[in-house]
Amino acid sequence: MTIVNESVQRARGYVAGVTAFTGTRRAGEPRASPRALIVTIYGLYARDQAGRAGGWLSVAALIRLMGALGADQAAVRSSISRLKQRGILEPLRLGGAAGYALSQRGREILAEGDSRIFERPRARLADGWLLAVFSVPERERGRRHALRSRLTWLGFGTVSAGVWIAPAHLAGETRDVLARDGLSGYVDLFSAGYLAFGDLREQVGCWWDLDRLERLYQEFLDLSWPVRERWHGRRARAGGDGEAAFADYVLALTAWRRLPYLDPGLPAELLPADWHGARAASAFGALRARLAAPARAHVLAVTGQPPGGPVESAAD
Repeated sequence: MTIVNESVQRARGYVAGVTAFTGTRRAGEPRASPRALIVTIYGLYARDQAGRAGGWLSVAALIRLMGALGADQAAVRSSISRLKQRGILEPLRLGGAAGYALSQRGREILAEGDSRIFERPRARLADGWLLAVFSVPERERGRRHALRSRLTWLGFGTVSAGVWIAPAHLAGETRDVLARDGLSGYVDLFSAGYLAFGDLREQVGCWWDLDRLERLYQEFLDLSWPVRERWHGRRARAGGDGEAAFADYVLALTAWRRLPYLDPGLPAELLPADWHGARAASAFGALRARLAAPARAHVLAVTGQPPGGPVESAAD
């Protein structure tokens, strides 16, 4: 039984967001939303090591940064309001400037995704599996939807309606996330090994929709190719190139950061030959290596932060 739900469809929207800077967006194709771009910016640049007002950006600086991404002031303010309603951002005035800081929940959500997005852990076959067995009463249909969505974004596949599976290395993250979201009372988690009766590689293809994941990875490769070509062998200069590097990097990361959540990090021997996920991760890594430093320098110039402040890191 394969996973086919709105979460995967939403990921297509984020992958399509990369077309905003390649110039190849097709008619009717969605762009990355301003709200998603703001989350990326906060994840990359608003957390600092020293904790000095960590997680804070002024509204003026955020509007200027988002302007480089094609978002107008009204869209920025509307998106900030929605992130505040979701409990991700909190209003905070510093030095007479109006701004917003990450809430504790916002920090936890961003920290949760750091290793997935930037380190890409891969399971080993010998590690075994994690089973999530759950039952949610019909009268709590909303909680059932929330639980399924959360398991999907944690990388689980579907064995049957109430039995979902993931590589064992996701156990700690799963416990933490379900507890934080108030969903742990509906779930039992088990450590498991596959004993019989099918071929494990074929079974994995039933539990996860690997073909769809491959298509999403290929879309990222296709849509990011012009950006990689544009920056290949090029050094970003001060001024305009810093802003261009910032725009390209934030859009690329926004397009990329959902994909590691849909990918469970299966053992290499269970994946199709020439798995597109490996090539897509390499492509994103090349963009990051080329663009992260000049993008950060641009943000420091806009925000007036001293060097060594922000930590590069982002998640959903």
